Amino acid sequence: MSKKFFVLVSVMLIAMLVLSACQLIAPPAVPTPPAEPVAPEEPVAPEEPVAPVEPVEEVTISIWHLWDGAYLEAITQAFRDYEAANPGVIIDLSKPEDVSSALNVAIPAGEGPDIIGWANDKIGEQALLGNIVALSDYGVDMAFLNEVYTESGVNGVVWMDKIWGLPETMEGIALVANNAVVTEEYLPADPLDFEGLLAAAEKFKADTGNALICNQGFGAEDAYHMSPIYFGFGVPSYVDEEGVPFLDTPEALAAGEWLVKLAAVSLAENSYDICNAALQEGRVGMWWTGPWAIAGLEEAGVDYSVIPMGRPFVGIKTLMLTTNAIEREKTDIALDVMKYFTSAEVQKELSLVNKTIPAQIAALEDPEVAQLPAVVGFGKALAIGVPMSPSPFSSAQWGPVGRASAVIWTGAQPPDVALLEAHAAIEEAVAGMR
Repeated sequence: MSKKFFVLVSVMLIAMLVLSACQLIAPPAVPTPPAEPVAPEEPVAPEEPVAPVEPVEEVTISIWHLWDGAYLEAITQAFRDYEAANPGVIIDLSKPEDVSSALNVAIPAGEGPDIIGWANDKIGEQALLGNIVALSDYGVDMAFLNEVYTESGVNGVVWMDKIWGLPETMEGIALVANNAVVTEEYLPADPLDFEGLLAAAEKFKADTGNALICNQGFGAEDAYHMSPIYFGFGVPSYVDEEGVPFLDTPEALAAGEWLVKLAAVSLAENSYDICNAALQEGRVGMWWTGPWAIAGLEEAGVDYSVIPMGRPFVGIKTLMLTTNAIEREKTDIALDVMKYFTSAEVQKELSLVNKTIPAQIAALEDPEVAQLPAVVGFGKALAIGVPMSPSPFSSAQWGPVGRASAVIWTGAQPPDVALLEAHAAIEEAVAGMR
């Protein structure tokens, strides 16, 4: 190989290497504009720690009462509804055998109820004993009472210018007739025509062999169920607010003599259960009783009418606040329970079920309640009745009048003797209270 050829080959190799090197060098990059500055993120606040759920502290409100039978079922449900709406509140319902004696032992010892469900004639007695407190001292005023409750209800819970309870219902007794047993000829057209009622009872006995009327007070020491008779004959009251009795009057004697005549055509034995069964079974034509009996009669399918007769005691079922509730620091909750139970909503529902007469204006005027036959019938009876007094002297009447009525009915004593003894017994009891 010549020297020239070698030089030529070397030159060509060098040129190829140079070209290869140029291809490996990247073109310069096009400059990019600088990025917009990014705003710094807001710092995230740390989550608040979740507070632990405090357990609901249980509070038991004890209520002593005299509600009974089918009547009590709807009342119990009303209190269960309160518990459901107020977690932690437990309402304990109890019915002592002898409420008066039980209270007098329990409350001074710090035992017993926070609330008492009782008749308004017990207000004076319980107030003097120190078992209940005036609601006037705990925020309940007359403006509230007059706005919410009926006039009879308000009058029944005010004593010595203080408010001692919240009224629940108004009660009194009337004749409840079994329409399948008695026809119109046996029903009284005039609530004060006692001679007409006696004649109807005698005729019913002759026609059917059965008694026309059953009354749990006949033959028992029961002044309450005797009240339409004594007051219907013109006795103004057994004892007035000043402690003056009225059993030595001609009107009281006339009532006693009428009882003797009616006993001759009546059942040998009368009681609540006997009257209830006898009316349902068609063995008596009418039962002298109150609204509390209606729920059971309706449940039994009895077709009934309510007819006013005589002038019954008008009692106000009342909730009273005890000294226990104050000392146990349950005042606010106990008052809330009392206002709830006597509210329009609760009393309307109870009236629709139990056929009670509300002492709550809005409940009484509710269209559904106002058209109930039982409410209409008992309402007419209460309209001519004699209101119970909250005076402590009211407690002096029950035993003496009850005993006199029992011995008159059974024939153990003549009416004049029995009534004079009752009159003296009331005077003695009142003297012991002064």
